[in-house]
Amino acid sequence: MSSANSTSLSSFHWRDFIHPLVAGLISVIVNYGGTFILVFQAAKVAGLSPELTASWVWSVSIGVGVTGLILSWVYREPIITAWSTPAAAFLVTALATTSHAEAVGAYLVSAAVFVILGISGWFERVIRLIPACVAAALLAGILLQFGIKAFGGMSVDPMLAGLLIIAYVVFKRASARYAVVGILLLGLAFLLVAGRIDLSGMALRVASPVFTAPVFSLNALLSVALPLFLITLTGQYMPGMLVLRNDGFKTSANPILTVTGLGSLLMAPFGSHAFNIAAITAAICTGREAHEDPAKRWIAGIVAGICYILVGVFGVTLAAVFMAFPATFITTLAGLALLGTIAGSLATAMADARTREAALITFIASAANITLLGIGGAFWGLAIGLVAYTALHGRLPQQVVNAAMVPIPANKLVK
Repeated sequence: MSSANSTSLSSFHWRDFIHPLVAGLISVIVNYGGTFILVFQAAKVAGLSPELTASWVWSVSIGVGVTGLILSWVYREPIITAWSTPAAAFLVTALATTSHAEAVGAYLVSAAVFVILGISGWFERVIRLIPACVAAALLAGILLQFGIKAFGGMSVDPMLAGLLIIAYVVFKRASARYAVVGILLLGLAFLLVAGRIDLSGMALRVASPVFTAPVFSLNALLSVALPLFLITLTGQYMPGMLVLRNDGFKTSANPILTVTGLGSLLMAPFGSHAFNIAAITAAICTGREAHEDPAKRWIAGIVAGICYILVGVFGVTLAAVFMAFPATFITTLAGLALLGTIAGSLATAMADARTREAALITFIASAANITLLGIGGAFWGLAIGLVAYTALHGRLPQQVVNAAMVPIPANKLVK
């Protein structure tokens, strides 16, 4: 572990914990409030019982929490993990024709391939091939829709969205460091006073994991395992690693793939489909909003991991709490929290006039969120950007190619 990212807890002042704590909490709220409904939809399509659904919530939440906590602690970087959102969306249709036992078998196969990919080191070499301007433009394009939704909420819920936007600007003027903290607390207070969150019917219940023996079939391998692997690799791992790189964090992709793959392997028999490094919610924790000092942002990963574990312990109950927040609150909060990252990514992407056009093409292609052959916008935005960069400049930067060709020592594969 390098000295640059080995900041110990003893070097923290109590104020240093506020921003990463809030960043970690917001990333968890956005994840559950924004995308977890897909898990419930997939469970309904599959005809799962309440017990099996609760086990799915337990396994994916505990797995995400433990892997993110371990990676953030070991590498002292905000390595946020999450369930595969595009994979959950895919499962909404795929589970209609696949039994639960066969799906579990497919989850195991997909997870095993991720472990092999992490140990081999090939994915890290691919990441090194991507020019910095293309990576920054890709991230800015992916995040743009979240910034737009923050202001688009004015059409749906003008009072709530307007309050958060105005408060954000006022807090930025008064104390930029506490702007995101301020809008989170103000928004929650407004929702509680206005009676917009109904928690009266909720009671804490400890989740009970249910083991399902896997069944392996060629049909599930081709129709679930293979798409699950490709969708998670291109839609989660690729942009997730670029989020880390964009904010200056250097942890290799190899241990991240290996640890999350092993976690998915262990949790698959209890219903977890796949978890991986986060992309959108990670950006909330890796940027300056989480802390001015990058060496102290890893606390956000610890906080997020603990929150996920707590949700997992209490299963569906706490997930339902997060999902009780109005959609406008989630989208506006996420978009405002990501404004700094969007601005920084755009500045990096457009900094060099020589590569500006390739970066612009990447940005627009990523923002378009193209979906072809079942593969999402992050992959196509990156592919178009790399083609544009190569066509305009003849080749990838030589130093990037040389770095990618350097063999990765075996003892670095699990660093």
